Amino acid sequence: MTPSQILEHRFGHTSFRGPQAAVIDRVMDGGHAVVIMPTGGGKSLCYQIPALVHAAHASPGESPLTLVLSPLIALMKDQVDALRAKGIEAAFINSSLSRQERESRYRQVSKGRFSLLYVTPERFRKPEFIDVLAKRDIRLLAVDEAHCISEWGHDFRPDYTRLREFRGIVNNPTTIALTATATPDVQTDIVRQLGLAPDDVEMFHEGIDRPNLSLSVDEVWGDEEKVDRMIDIFRKYENSSGSGIVYFTLIRTLDAFSEKLRQRGVPHYCYHGKLERRQRRRIQSNFMENSGSLVLATPAFGMGIDKEDIRFVVHAEIPGSMESWYQEIGRAGRDGEPSDCVLLYEESDLTTQMEFMRWSNPDSQFYERVYDLLAHESEQVQAFGLEWMRERLHARQKHDHRLETVLQMLDRHAVVEGEWEPMSLEVISELPPQLMDQDRLDEKLKRDQQKLYALVQFVRHEGDRKAFIHEYFGLPYTPEV
Repeated sequence: MTPSQILEHRFGHTSFRGPQAAVIDRVMDGGHAVVIMPTGGGKSLCYQIPALVHAAHASPGESPLTLVLSPLIALMKDQVDALRAKGIEAAFINSSLSRQERESRYRQVSKGRFSLLYVTPERFRKPEFIDVLAKRDIRLLAVDEAHCISEWGHDFRPDYTRLREFRGIVNNPTTIALTATATPDVQTDIVRQLGLAPDDVEMFHEGIDRPNLSLSVDEVWGDEEKVDRMIDIFRKYENSSGSGIVYFTLIRTLDAFSEKLRQRGVPHYCYHGKLERRQRRRIQSNFMENSGSLVLATPAFGMGIDKEDIRFVVHAEIPGSMESWYQEIGRAGRDGEPSDCVLLYEESDLTTQMEFMRWSNPDSQFYERVYDLLAHESEQVQAFGLEWMRERLHARQKHDHRLETVLQMLDRHAVVEGEWEPMSLEVISELPPQLMDQDRLDEKLKRDQQKLYALVQFVRHEGDRKAFIHEYFGLPYTPEV
């Protein structure tokens, strides 16, 4: 079957969009590619269709496999579910599976089942996973959310820096890296981290413009004015079937606004990371299945959300970077219909974002203090858990979240293994040099501050805001007539 036939028969589309056909041709010819395409632009088809072409043309006894690296467990589950619904042999292996489920899936992969396999980059830490891959012909390596490769990206994942090593383990297959946002520095870093020369990679940049999205910044003063403005936006769409998302930085702020909206008779869901996993899945399912639904959420909501008729995305607080903001508004208007993206800007919210930035950038001494507790007071840590650690580290600052950041980074750098709640963390290696290098940490903090400042400049920009965005991402811009 040809790519066009697969597009129609499997995915129900009669023609490719934008550079999709050119990307697929490049990959099918064995060429490497970096694809930058707006959220909802169809990036996944750029590797899913080649995977199905390889499977369709395989000789008897062959079992070509496309390996997809993704940092988002929720997203890979949604993508696999969608592929299976189309009769496509796809699977994921990640920490959401039980040991029995994981071992069963390893056996299935070893025996040649599945055309597409989704995993997190951390899966390469497992020798048994590498053993399974050795039994398969990896034709294509797809790196989703590729901005996570770059240490200067807005969602850096340390294991992504091992991509050169991963490619070697699977015999250096054709590689495609995909993302919705990447500044010129990040684009260069993606190619470098893949271990490829610039001349070996073709860059496909569709641009970032979404003409159906109306971008606006409303300066407000105080919570009540924010609530009034939110309700104005809700009312605009109350007679349509479209849905909406309101983003908050902090859970406590989200909860406070949820109560205000309930008092005003506005029905909505609330989604954040402190909810139990089943509750989060239920809320996400309700939002996806019901028309006219509204959700108040932290940025964790939206990863894997592919609801076409989101009519508005409101930011109740300024996000931490232009990249984060652009990713989040990208969930609006995927059906091509007009949609509103509104940033409610209150200058005092910058204090919250600066505090959040401090939590996200612990210094080297704090890393060492947490490591020492885990390594030398493990019995107390296991017995009394996070609250005991928090008391030891910053007793009088209950809203300080540096501990969570450090534990996440220790896990991503394979310094610890186990769970936080209930506490079962075990130290398995030394602190890596990059977490003890204060100069490096200071540079990371400085870049984060610059990203926030760029968004403040965007808020205060009096000209064409879409032109500002294009300049930030290093792209040419043609004003709409």
